[in-house]
Amino acid sequence: MEEKIHEKIHWADAKSAQVSADAPQLIATGITPSGPIHLGNMREVMTGDMIYKALLTRGVEAELVYIADDFDPLRKVYPFLSDDYQKYIGWPVSDIPCPCGKHKSYAEHFLDPFLSAIEELDIHPRIIRTSEAYRSGMFTEQIKEALIHAEEIKEILERVSGRKLEEGWTPYYPICSSCGTISRAAILSHDIENHIVTYKCSCGHEGVSDYSKGEGKLVWRVDWPMRWSVHGVTVEPFGKDHASPGGSYDTGKIITKEIYGYNAPVPVTYEWISLKGKGEMHSSKGVVLTIRDMLDIVPPEVLRFMIAKTKPDKTIAFDPGMGLLRLIDEYDRAAAAGDSREYELSKIATPQTTIPFRHMVTVVQIARTDDAVFDILRRSGYEIIDKDAVLDQANRAKMWLERYAPDDSKFAIAESLPEVAANERPEVKAAVVAYAKSVIDAEWKADVLHNAVYGAAETAGVTGKDLFTGIYRAFLGADRGPRLGWFLEALGREETLKRLLEMSL
Repeated sequence: MEEKIHEKIHWADAKSAQVSADAPQLIATGITPSGPIHLGNMREVMTGDMIYKALLTRGVEAELVYIADDFDPLRKVYPFLSDDYQKYIGWPVSDIPCPCGKHKSYAEHFLDPFLSAIEELDIHPRIIRTSEAYRSGMFTEQIKEALIHAEEIKEILERVSGRKLEEGWTPYYPICSSCGTISRAAILSHDIENHIVTYKCSCGHEGVSDYSKGEGKLVWRVDWPMRWSVHGVTVEPFGKDHASPGGSYDTGKIITKEIYGYNAPVPVTYEWISLKGKGEMHSSKGVVLTIRDMLDIVPPEVLRFMIAKTKPDKTIAFDPGMGLLRLIDEYDRAAAAGDSREYELSKIATPQTTIPFRHMVTVVQIARTDDAVFDILRRSGYEIIDKDAVLDQANRAKMWLERYAPDDSKFAIAESLPEVAANERPEVKAAVVAYAKSVIDAEWKADVLHNAVYGAAETAGVTGKDLFTGIYRAFLGADRGPRLGWFLEALGREETLKRLLEMSL
């Protein structure tokens, strides 16, 4: 019995139960804004947000922070950059010019749309930029300790990771005052009292770096555990690459304990999100679906639902085509039931409609104006409470059709009876006309219109398939189309009957 109860606990509640309810908790998420922040990256911040909300449900004092690693160096000229960025390789991304010229820096160019998107997703973390933290002197004492204990840290890294580090290895990389790069420079001396190191960069320049002013940074495997201790992180989601045996979490939990006297946060390892037909999302390879791209199409609560319903250690294969419609249908069912934890963690206080997305996909392909959208929906029995929310959903449906819909989801109503319909077999024409007459006074609802096909087909002596095909040909000139009942309901009684009865001529 206990096992069955445990199986029903949502993963976010299970993780939140691993920390004390008697002390404040800090959930940290973050990423380096070196390229478009995509749907795969979003899994981290949404995972953190759901654990944060689960803690609040328990009555635990908690805070969510998003750490923008904008002090990391640009690794290479990515496919989305011009060759002009070659000269900035190695520079902190916070110090590199914006690609579009509209933002303060390269980092902000990618952070700005991301931070806007998470607001729409009902995620409201405190933002910490590492460039500001380093340059404010927040990490001065911790950098000093890392330099003093460099040999101990080196021993931990070599022992746990199994990798041999080079002679003269240092946990601190100065920013070279000559070439501007975060350099694996040789540290020549350390003035502990004044927080200064002298260094020799690989470019040949010898200089001085004041780490109390952010003139350098710790290497990742030391920077991460150092930040846990400074910020007081108690829970942190991170990708599976950091969780491998001997990886940065394994080394970090020892460094944070032995060097900084702090216990590592509860780890929440998550798997990647892959894009159907393209594999795992990577900004550096150009395989991305940005959060902005998705929010143009998918209601934010549906994106939250995708993460909420899947345990972090399970991969998500995202299909922005028909798979997206199935996901929206699944969310609609959860919303109708209203009692699942996945739904509770997904819903947000934004205007919503009760119109199924699939139906809206049909409506926008029939309607030629916004007013026509409202007319069709009212005819289908939907109450229009919030016009802006309806138009927002209509625009999402149009975007989906334009960008991701398979061809068999798209249609266009012929201006007049198509030739293929006019040349139909006489018995099929008769069946189409019989169908039209059978629904003249029927309730104009999708299920009624759909089921009436079978009775009309039987009466006319043709198969249901023949009659479905005949009706589609009359409107679309094609053998198939959207679900017939939804289509005819949206089209309306007058226009439907007018076209179908043309088959008798």
